Amino acid sequence: IMEPSEEAQNSQELDLEEITRKLLFLDKWREIFSYHRLGTNNTTSQNHEGDRISAGETEDGTGRSQPKGQGHLPSSRLCSVPKPSIISSKSGGFPVSLAMATKLRQTLFGNTIQVFSSDWTKAYFQFHEPFSDLAFALQVGKGGVQSIQMAVQGPIIKYLLFTRKGKDCNFLSLCRISKHDQDHTLAAALAGILWAAGAAQKATICLITEDTYVAPTPGYSGDGFSERLQLFELSDKEATEKFIYDHLQCFKGEGCHGVILFLYSLIFSRTFERLQEELDVSTTHLLQPNAGGFLCRQAVLNLILTGRASPHTFNGCQKGKSQEILHGVLTRSDIGYLQWGKGTSDDDRLSQVGSMLKTPKLPVWLCNINGNYSVLFSTNRQLLSDWKVERLFDLYFYSGQPAQKKPVHLTIDTHSHHWESVQHEDEHRPGRRFSPLEMVIRTKWRDATINWNGSVPFF
Repeated sequence: IMEPSEEAQNSQELDLEEITRKLLFLDKWREIFSYHRLGTNNTTSQNHEGDRISAGETEDGTGRSQPKGQGHLPSSRLCSVPKPSIISSKSGGFPVSLAMATKLRQTLFGNTIQVFSSDWTKAYFQFHEPFSDLAFALQVGKGGVQSIQMAVQGPIIKYLLFTRKGKDCNFLSLCRISKHDQDHTLAAALAGILWAAGAAQKATICLITEDTYVAPTPGYSGDGFSERLQLFELSDKEATEKFIYDHLQCFKGEGCHGVILFLYSLIFSRTFERLQEELDVSTTHLLQPNAGGFLCRQAVLNLILTGRASPHTFNGCQKGKSQEILHGVLTRSDIGYLQWGKGTSDDDRLSQVGSMLKTPKLPVWLCNINGNYSVLFSTNRQLLSDWKVERLFDLYFYSGQPAQKKPVHLTIDTHSHHWESVQHEDEHRPGRRFSPLEMVIRTKWRDATINWNGSVPFF
């Protein structure tokens, strides 16, 4: 057999390189046109048989698992080109039905007529600038949107500090993350929440497609996007993370309805049957009207934090004023919850936060301070498992307010009681002398002294 000449081999290699270059160039422009809805659709069908491929692998033509980046052509994922937030109707999901859309609307609003307000429809998941003091933090909206975005911020911090492998777990590492890191972090955080909501058995992800599957009826008001949903069920956590990463633009792109899609995915992952069991007479649906918009009830936040839609923050179950059974939190979760409000009474047992939420497995808390949501966290994993660490320690606070340019660094001393010596001067004005942030911290560490380390206290 005659061997091809060296010149012929070089020519073939150049031809392959040229073909590869042109394919990648074409792929970039196809995605750009698709993203701006100007041309072709560039979405891949969901491969249900490949659900168990990990987020770090692809599948070659033989069906064998293959590490990402080892295929014949370079992965287009390496290109920072936005993908479309509306996917092809041929992507392989289950189209939403009128019965499903109706049940979804009833679960959220308690009726089938109300639709989301504009602050909800515009909301999506967007980080601050990479390699900045707030590179780890989501930009947040107001009202119910704020509570969901801040609740997701907890698992984001959990992932960056305590779950990522091969990375430093310190405060500076939070400020050194790239856009690539942000994307992986968001995918991991959303996947973890949905997987827990699905009882670690499956997750359901809702995406918007080109086609409409549900027509408005006299009993159902359309909103223009909920009628175009397809549902994708994944039976493996790594596959869930990979699927979200591959469709991340559907959650983080402007105009993508990302927060609503996450909420839909959360509900379908938990299932209507489980939600009906977990809710009680105090909470028959998940959102409540407020000032022209909608706020999340506690059940939504608990579902994000614990994987169960418990309507209350106390431990276990308690009897209400009419002897009805009310459902609280059953077990400790990774992320905790603290709350304080000017009108909150220590005597109201049904509004108290129990130890299950006050003492989570990891030192990260979603905070509700006078109805505004924020996140408090420590970089020391041992904080809640070693009492010696809990005597003097640092916390970091992110409020999500536009004026905040970097996290507030606090030092907590649980054995210094200087603040109590002047409390009697202000006993008739609770919350006035001390910052609301200090008050919420003291719901967990009662006698704590808080050093703001040069920052101006929030009032």
